Amino acid sequence: MISKSTIDQVFETSRVEEVIGDFVQLKKSGSNFKGLSPFSDERTPSFMVSPVKQIWKDFSTGKGGNAVAFLMEHEHFTYPEAIKYLAKKYNIEIEETQQTNEQKEQANTRESLYLVSEYASKYFQNILHKTDQGKAIGLSYFKERGFTEETIKKFDLGYSLDEWQAFTDDAIKKGYQLEFLEGTGLTIVKDNKQFDRFKGRVMFPIQSMSGRVLGFGGRILTNDKKAAKYLNSPESDIYHKSKVLYGIYHAKQSIAKEDNCFLVEGYTDVIQFHQRGIKNVVSSSGTALTPEQIRLINRLTKNITVLFDGDAAGMRASLRGIDLVLEQGMNVKVCSFPDGEDPDSFAKQNTLEELTDYLEENSKDFIQFKASLLVADAKNDPIKKADTIRDIMNSISKIPDRIKQEVYIQECSKIMDISESVLFTTLAQMGKKEAQEASKQQKQEQKAFDVIKHEQPKKRVDVQYELERKIIQILLLYGNKTEDFEDSILKENEKHELVLEPVKHTAKVFEKVYLDLQEDEMEFSNEVFKTLYYTIMETFHQNPDYAVENFVNTVDPVIANEITTILMEDERYTLSDWERKNIYPKEKSTTVSQLVSETILSLRCFLIEQKVTEFKQETLANKNEINRSILEEVKDYSSLKMLLSRKLNRVL
Repeated sequence: MISKSTIDQVFETSRVEEVIGDFVQLKKSGSNFKGLSPFSDERTPSFMVSPVKQIWKDFSTGKGGNAVAFLMEHEHFTYPEAIKYLAKKYNIEIEETQQTNEQKEQANTRESLYLVSEYASKYFQNILHKTDQGKAIGLSYFKERGFTEETIKKFDLGYSLDEWQAFTDDAIKKGYQLEFLEGTGLTIVKDNKQFDRFKGRVMFPIQSMSGRVLGFGGRILTNDKKAAKYLNSPESDIYHKSKVLYGIYHAKQSIAKEDNCFLVEGYTDVIQFHQRGIKNVVSSSGTALTPEQIRLINRLTKNITVLFDGDAAGMRASLRGIDLVLEQGMNVKVCSFPDGEDPDSFAKQNTLEELTDYLEENSKDFIQFKASLLVADAKNDPIKKADTIRDIMNSISKIPDRIKQEVYIQECSKIMDISESVLFTTLAQMGKKEAQEASKQQKQEQKAFDVIKHEQPKKRVDVQYELERKIIQILLLYGNKTEDFEDSILKENEKHELVLEPVKHTAKVFEKVYLDLQEDEMEFSNEVFKTLYYTIMETFHQNPDYAVENFVNTVDPVIANEITTILMEDERYTLSDWERKNIYPKEKSTTVSQLVSETILSLRCFLIEQKVTEFKQETLANKNEINRSILEEVKDYSSLKMLLSRKLNRVL
């Protein structure tokens, strides 16, 4: 169990914009940062980070919180894992108290799989560096590939002994359970026997964006034709190969900084590039590129450069992935290496300057690349040339940006020597065909599921909920601010009429709210707001200068999410960038006292209206008995409501 002093130090030291910046490309937006949501597939930023309040809010999914909440949501960390991650990032020494047996048993399956994977990574590294077989076979292989000792350690490369159950026996001996060894795929259990999946292979740990070991890739070093050259961990609760990119942990900062990502095929391609000095490189680990992998890159940059081997067949197979990248609204360039070369061998044989120059000079726009590749096949065959143009137009049709589409059509027109008007017509036909197919599919789905649409009744606004929420928002945003207030005291004038007499005074916002609610004996109806209200009031009465955003670090996650939503509500509208449209919203902070007074008055009016309605219902229930005291109460409340409405400049 992590000590409270360590947790407090982590919260004081960590910066939410730095933590999230490791996973999401953030751009300055006034005093805040904005970026694409890492939790949904979007092209317009709805993700906001506030360095002042030290919180974040994702308006597309409703999620929000502090740095710890982000790690728990994005990386699926437990609370202790998130604290440990931040402590490691900011070089904070962790003080831990002894865990009970019950607490140890509470570690869930997912966490156990992570622990087994972390242990396996360290085990394979130890075998590589500390055993005769590891040094003679594994280490010598990596050195033959040109990897330095520093690179081997940086990527946590390892070796699995060429023995049937060396790893499994060692793990069980160390206390790791067989069900979790099997769950990660590190151990295969068959016919009551157990053996190592990666027997006699060099090991490449596959890490998440935060550096957690998710699975492994293993390369066999013998000439066994029956065994696969490369073997990956099977799918598990923590490893989904379609959602992971090899090298993303080491590349993420460089990708964001360079605003470009090089995409290669293999593990060694990534490592060799990184060692040569080009660090913004990742690999799809031999699998076909997926939308999830592209979105992972999209959080860091809009630009991808796909690197192909000199092998023409491999290039054609990889072209399919380019359309997926285009669909995500990203910019694609393509670079191929000379025949017989791949990114690994080319980086190994050239200096950083030579490699950089080659990439700059040979990275082509995807239209140019696709055209040159397909035209070479078409030669002088008109039919093949037409098919090539359709193929290129099909890629252009995937691009969501209409301006980009037009630019690419102009490019295609020049390269393929065909008029732009024909290409635009073709594009329109493709769009129409897609729309028809989508419509047809929709009708089939409706028919299959016999969907009956019912008109949904309009949702009524819960006035009391909104007003209570507004009071909490005021306390969170301005609770410890000192303001000049103008109150209205109810008095009887010379004509015996009730009038509101203005009285000015200075007070802290939380004091003003507290006294007003106490005076009218107003209670919150919403349980979350009630809990929040008393927590805020208790804290402010003990420490009037308390930084309210710190509540996020101390309360229940449900309440913390509500606090974040309230604190970041105003920032939501900055995403629309109104100032570019010459619209300048008035800052709330300039009229805090007015906001407080109007909100309290509105709540009073609402509660008075409720009271009058209750009296009316009571009168209707007893039609035979005219209760004069009730009628007097109704009259008084109605008069009071009229006065308060005048104060609010409302017409009744």
